[in-house]
Amino acid sequence: MSEHLAQIREQLAESCRVKQGFSEELLRRMSEFVGKSAAALQQGKKIVFFGNGGSAADAQHLAAELTVRMRAERPGLAALALTTNASVLTAAGNDYGFERIFARQIESLVAAGDVLVALSTSGMSPNIVHGVDAGRARGAFVVALTGETGGKLASLADLLINVPSRDPQRIQEAHITIGHIVCALVEQMCAARRTG
Repeated sequence: MSEHLAQIREQLAESCRVKQGFSEELLRRMSEFVGKSAAALQQGKKIVFFGNGGSAADAQHLAAELTVRMRAERPGLAALALTTNASVLTAAGNDYGFERIFARQIESLVAAGDVLVALSTSGMSPNIVHGVDAGRARGAFVVALTGETGGKLASLADLLINVPSRDPQRIQEAHITIGHIVCALVEQMCAARRTG
């Protein structure tokens, strides 16, 4: 067992280095993400998350944090993930192709003023890009959580939160950390508004 300890320590250290490498500008963009999301929810809008693979799991996780709760006992907040309905995903994939599985849902569910959150380590996945295009056409505020370069999403999103790494594992770890911070602050702002 002890032969793995050095590798475990190195991976933990690298995960910490990525998060500690967030620039002041990236922190400012996270703060903007909080503000836009809280404002949208307070105006009766919703937050919609989507991604592939591990990012699909993160999308579901973050939607649950808002819909149910993180810490505060408060009314539910309107959030959903586009990866949870197998019938919709398979029907859209069958009828329109895998590249349209998110765009079709966004055309149906997203309205002007909603916040659309695309999670993609590369920023290049065609189905994510098509989803962002559909969200922009619907008047949503688009946030992209990506890796260092931002890929195609860098020029398409209203707000780019690009983690300073090119390693998908480290990027996804940072995405869930960002998501937890944002959801906690959004919850705090929305709960304060309802009790204030």
